[in-house]
Amino acid sequence: MTEQIEYNRKIGIRGRYDIIVAGAGPAGICAAVAAARDGAKVALVERYGVIGGNLTAGYVGPILGMTGKGTMRDEMVRLLGVPENDMIGRTGKAHDFENAKLLLEEFVAAEANIDVFMQCGIVDVIKDGNRAGGVIAACNGTLFALTAAVVIDATGDAAVSALAGAEIAKGRDGDGLMQPVTLEFTIDGVDEDRGIVCIGDVDDVELNGERFLDYCKRLADEGKLPADLAAVRLHPTTVPGQRQVNTTQLCGVDITDVGQIFKADIELRRQIRLLVDFLREYVPGYENCRCTASGTTTGVRESRRVMGDYVLTGEDVEAGAKFEDAIVHDAEFIVDIHNPAGAGQAEAKIGWCRPYDIPYRCFLPRGIENLYVTGRCISGTHRAHASYRVMSICMAMGEAVGIAASMCAAAGCSPRELDVRALQSRMESKGIVLK
Repeated sequence: MTEQIEYNRKIGIRGRYDIIVAGAGPAGICAAVAAARDGAKVALVERYGVIGGNLTAGYVGPILGMTGKGTMRDEMVRLLGVPENDMIGRTGKAHDFENAKLLLEEFVAAEANIDVFMQCGIVDVIKDGNRAGGVIAACNGTLFALTAAVVIDATGDAAVSALAGAEIAKGRDGDGLMQPVTLEFTIDGVDEDRGIVCIGDVDDVELNGERFLDYCKRLADEGKLPADLAAVRLHPTTVPGQRQVNTTQLCGVDITDVGQIFKADIELRRQIRLLVDFLREYVPGYENCRCTASGTTTGVRESRRVMGDYVLTGEDVEAGAKFEDAIVHDAEFIVDIHNPAGAGQAEAKIGWCRPYDIPYRCFLPRGIENLYVTGRCISGTHRAHASYRVMSICMAMGEAVGIAASMCAAAGCSPRELDVRALQSRMESKGIVLK
C-alpha cells in the first residue's frame, strides 16, 4: 500500500459558473462553445499551454471518423481547412497544427461567456454526497476552486470522473491491456512525384507491385525495422512535400500511471529517429525527408473508460445500433484496435461498422450526479471504444453534452432529470440530424 498523509487546506473560490468543462481537446472545445452559445457561463480548464488536445499538442491528423450532418464537427473541419474527400467521407489530409493553435483559441474566444484557464491541472472534485459541484485546480503554485451547476469531464483520461469516484474500466477483457501509445510526427522533404501515401491498415496502396504494408512487414522480418513498427502510416497534409507519420508504438503502457510517462516518451522519440532513417533508406521519394515537428504529449488511444447508465458494445457499433435517446447519430469508423501486445491490429479482420448511434445514457457516470463524461472516455467496451475514440465522433459528443449541460443549468435539474426528448429537439433546432 502506498504511504499516505493527511492533507487539509482552505482553498479560495476563483469563480462560480453554470458549467465547468475539464479538458480543451476536440470534445471539450465543442462542449464549451456549444454551452456558451446556449447562454451558459462556462469555465474551460486545460492542463497544457495550448488548447486543442490531439488537434494541436498531440499532433494527430487527419481528423478521422464521421457523424450525422449538422454537428460542430463540420464547423471545425471547415475552420481547420481540411475539406472532405471521397475516402469514406473522411477528411483525407492532416491539418496545419501550428495554425490550429491560434484558430482554436480564436474559436473559443469568440464566445464572450467562456473563461479559459490554461496550464491548469485538475487535482480534485468538489462533491456534496454523490453530487459534483466543482473542481480544484492548480496553476503555477496556486490552488483554486471553481464551482458549477454541471461539470463535464472531457479530459480523455477521465481524470475528473476518477477523482469523483466513478466506476472505471480499463483495457480488454482478460488481461486489461490497452492499445499502444504513439507519438505522431511530421516530416518534410518528400518528393510528391514518388513519395507514397498510406492511410493505414485498410489501405492496399502498392509500391513496385507489392502492397506497401506488406513491403514494410517484409523489411521488418529482415531486421531492417522493429516488428512493432511494421505498420508505416504516411498521411498527406495540407502542405505539399509533407507527411504525417502515425507509426511509433509502445505496448503495455498505462498513461494514468505517472511512473510510466517519461519512459514511454523517450522510447517513442527514439523510434521517431529510427523511422526517419528507415524512410530515407528504404522508401522511394523519402530520401531527403526530415522530422520537423512532433507531439508535445504522448498520443493515447485508450486509458480509463467511465461506466455509465448504458455501456456501448462492439456489437452495437458493428450492427449500426439505434437508440431512442440518441444524441450522437450515424457515428462511423472501423473497430480500430491497435494490438495491445504486439504489432499491427489485434484482430485478423478489420471490424467495419454500420453508422451507429450513441445514447444519452453513455454520458452519465453511474452513481454520480451533475457530472457528464464526453470524448473517448465515455461508457463503452474495449471494442466499441476502438471505433468511437476518433476526433470527429468526439467533437459531436462534446457538442451534444454541452447543449445538455446548458439546459440542465438553466432548468436547475440534474443530467438524469433532463428530458432527453427536449434535448433532442433543441439539437435538431440547431440543424443537427438525429434520425
